[in-house]
Amino acid sequence: MQKKQIMHRTLSQLTILTLTLVFSSLAHAGEMIAYEKSPVTPAPPTTPERPFADARRPISNPTLFDLAIPQTLIHPIIAYHRLPGAMNTILGDVPVGGHVEVYALQLEIALNERLSINAVKDGYIRFRPDQTLTEISGWANVGAGVKYAWLYKPEENLAANFQLVYEIPMGNQKVFQGSGDGKIIPSLNFLKLWDRWQVADQFGFEIPLDGDAESSVFYNSFHISYAVTDWLFPMFEANVWTVMSTGDGGQRFNDQVGGAIPSLVTFEGHDLFNFGASNGDINGTLVTFALGARLRVPNTDTLDLGFGWEFPVTSDSKSVIRDRFYFDAVYRF
Repeated sequence: MQKKQIMHRTLSQLTILTLTLVFSSLAHAGEMIAYEKSPVTPAPPTTPERPFADARRPISNPTLFDLAIPQTLIHPIIAYHRLPGAMNTILGDVPVGGHVEVYALQLEIALNERLSINAVKDGYIRFRPDQTLTEISGWANVGAGVKYAWLYKPEENLAANFQLVYEIPMGNQKVFQGSGDGKIIPSLNFLKLWDRWQVADQFGFEIPLDGDAESSVFYNSFHISYAVTDWLFPMFEANVWTVMSTGDGGQRFNDQVGGAIPSLVTFEGHDLFNFGASNGDINGTLVTFALGARLRVPNTDTLDLGFGWEFPVTSDSKSVIRDRFYFDAVYRF
């Protein structure tokens, strides 16, 4: 009963945080649009032949945060994830440090203007801690599914979709993958562009088929960006994850401290890892902000380059992230 009350209180706080971010951003956007526009040349307008021509993909939380519109694209990603100097456990803070490198490739194929199939998670992970844990490398799980734009109004630059992904536990347990029977991840995503602004929000649930091996997590990701020119789009993003129910903390990932991590850590791995931590609800909510930009290659609307820096707002020692740097490209065809 107490856990349910804590969960409900956390979700209420999460909702308030998200709404605050959305309305605050909209308010500032309205003020800025009211001023005289700069003389830069805007990007070509949306037309029936070029629906959502100015839409730009979010950068942070890449395995879960997407655009609401179906597209055909290739999305290579490099992420440099720095680990906290110390991580919180039920025995106290344990020194770790170091970093994680992730090399991934996302794919999406639009079957029509409303429906697409996509591969959202895959790739290779190099785990390079400084202390306590072991350096090791391996493949990530593979996540794939479908998304359907139940709201699709290109003439208003407005869209919303439902996405359903299954994460297949085929990764290497040496890098905290391949546990349990996989996860089902349903989500809703919203997108709106007006003038030079873009706002997007996506929320969903990571629901493990084996609730002992992995924890259940709710997430919400928010994005706002502005077209400074027809090729430069600075952006701000916020991500929230909260543990709804914990795993059993059983012995797993035996290459790391004898498989004791799920029973010791007081947090979850959120977007990249899922420990099935029995004490993951002690520090069950992680909030991160991200700053970055997309650069559209001039004279084309098919290739965007992106970079971003994501950092926790909550305590980094009570999570698995000190900060993370992103470098990616989005090629649409």
